Amino acid sequence: MWEWALGWIAPAATMIAAMMTAANAGARTTGWGFVVFTVGSVAWSLAATYSHQRNLLLTNLFLTAVNLIGVWRWLGRQARHEDGSIKAVRKSQAGGTPTLFSASAAVGASVIDASGEKLGVVVDLMLKRDQRGLAYVVIAEYELGGVGETLRAVDPACIEFTDGVAHIKMSRKELDALPALQTDDWPSALPPAAQRIPGASDRA
Repeated sequence: MWEWALGWIAPAATMIAAMMTAANAGARTTGWGFVVFTVGSVAWSLAATYSHQRNLLLTNLFLTAVNLIGVWRWLGRQARHEDGSIKAVRKSQAGGTPTLFSASAAVGASVIDASGEKLGVVVDLMLKRDQRGLAYVVIAEYELGGVGETLRAVDPACIEFTDGVAHIKMSRKELDALPALQTDDWPSALPPAAQRIPGASDRA
């Protein structure tokens, strides 16, 4: 009976944990993914003990230790860092003129236009090394099923980060009119064709 139950619990926990960590949905989701991974590796260890599979047992005892480190890192240290950035953003908002946003939260944020339509996802923020501020924001537009993607560099002046969402001050047509970036070769500065569109802020 126990062997039968472990035979289902171990692979189910492993698959669920893999989806949770691959989702990259924040420190806590990743941390709980490692918790589920730990459940899976412990179940595999017990199953290996019942079936006398020494190699499987040793492998999953090692993976249990690795998973526990992941729990400590993501539900401990990384979660505290995430809490710190969230509190800093809230303090800046309480001042009446929000001045801060979390770069880690911005990456992966949905890009929403004025009508509420999702246009894409923030892939990265390119910072000016010797100056203050952002050089440009890289946005990915995914094709049906998320198989293909088109990357575009957007002027930071056209984007406002609030509540974990990137509000863009242009329409889908205007975004699609920007030049596409090569996946593995981004520009050293915002392309001239991607400069802020006149009147875009008035339409947002």
